[in-house]
Amino acid sequence: MNSKYATRGVIFIHSVPPAVRPHVEWAVSSVLGYEVQFEWTRQPALPSMYRAETSWTGEVGMGAVLASAMGGWEHLRFEITEDPTPVSEGGRWSCTPGLGIFYAQTDLTGNVVVHENRIRAAIEQAGGNAKELQRLLDLALGQAWDDELEPFRYAGAGAPVRWLHRVG
Repeated sequence: MNSKYATRGVIFIHSVPPAVRPHVEWAVSSVLGYEVQFEWTRQPALPSMYRAETSWTGEVGMGAVLASAMGGWEHLRFEITEDPTPVSEGGRWSCTPGLGIFYAQTDLTGNVVVHENRIRAAIEQAGGNAKELQRLLDLALGQAWDDELEPFRYAGAGAPVRWLHRVG
């Protein structure tokens, strides 16, 4: 790694068609610079699809590069996390076929962080309308992505996670 700061994270593939699995592995391997082979299992929430998860290590900002490499593929649902470092915030990228990619900054425990200016803007835009304020805050928190991905997350509870490390 060329960066002074390395980070790590987890790639959660929530659903992917069988034919796309090797393409996902290739994309992730290309970004990380080392071969990645996921341990694929059936996705109970959508039995025609597969799921996998693996941990990764890499340079700060690698989560965004991974998300960009996988975004937009039909039927692919995924989440990528990147842990914070002394020079960077943590992050989470969520992607669904219908919604696209959502990015949120995260704190040390993985909670979404919504900054003061975004909250103030939502309050101002809502103009005292509680339902509109709720809608704007849900948008800031990525609620639509959470709603769509939750059945897939639950179906993967207890699945094994492998740590990937670059050697050499």
